[in-house]
Amino acid sequence: MIRGDTKLRAEGVRVEYVDRVNRLETLALDGIDLQIRDGEFFSIVGPSGCGKTTFINVVDGLIPPLDGRIFLDGALLQGPGRDRAMVFQSPSLLPWRTVQANVSYGLEAAGVSRADAADRCRPFIELVGLRGFERHYPYQLSGGMQQRVNLARALAVDPAILLMDEPFAALDAQTRELMQVELLRIWNEARKTVIFVTHQVSEAIFLSDRIAVFTARPGRVKEIVEIDLPRPRGIAVKHDPRMVEYEERISELVRPEALRAMEQEQVVAPDAARSVESAS
Repeated sequence: MIRGDTKLRAEGVRVEYVDRVNRLETLALDGIDLQIRDGEFFSIVGPSGCGKTTFINVVDGLIPPLDGRIFLDGALLQGPGRDRAMVFQSPSLLPWRTVQANVSYGLEAAGVSRADAADRCRPFIELVGLRGFERHYPYQLSGGMQQRVNLARALAVDPAILLMDEPFAALDAQTRELMQVELLRIWNEARKTVIFVTHQVSEAIFLSDRIAVFTARPGRVKEIVEIDLPRPRGIAVKHDPRMVEYEERISELVRPEALRAMEQEQVVAPDAARSVESAS
């Protein structure tokens, strides 16, 4: 079920990468139009290289679009800002800082005193289920626990929107499934708007209100699928017959794009080899 008013709006977003060494230009995104609602869990799926990560990097202000605009709460985005927080595939924690110090890092960087930051981050450590681990260091935590720290750090700065780039991809299957359930619990309590990138169609279905399917490069929105499954969702939802129906439908949308992406790679590889030969 779609929740509130429009939170983020993308209009004609176009991104191009330039390889100045080989004099190659690659159009990564071509005319992305999206509207994401306040409090919505919105996922993006598509083949490798379709621009999923590129799009959320544009939203995060890390990559400027060649053309098009993105609005957050009606304001034009023109670079990075504290109103957005990213959760990457790798936890990217600071190894010399404890769990508490990692979670409070963003607040401290924003000028909050260390003592106040520690107080403000405590509820988020509890929210992600890490109470009692405040003084542990990253090397003392499992991969799933490290991603919980990463999520708590993102939530602690109170972003308007949470960007998640395949955050569970490096986890084993069992931990990944547990983290999916935990993420829904946290999302339901935090009430944040989420843009979630994943290669796993079943994961996107389980988590999302809506899913955007991107085409092969250059990435365009092929279709947006609304997921009509009851909330709150637990593991039992994965046995709902509609899960299978959604997975078949979305997989059918992704499959031809994945084949086209493979064909693109086969074309690029010989060209790259010729470039190396001519350079030598």
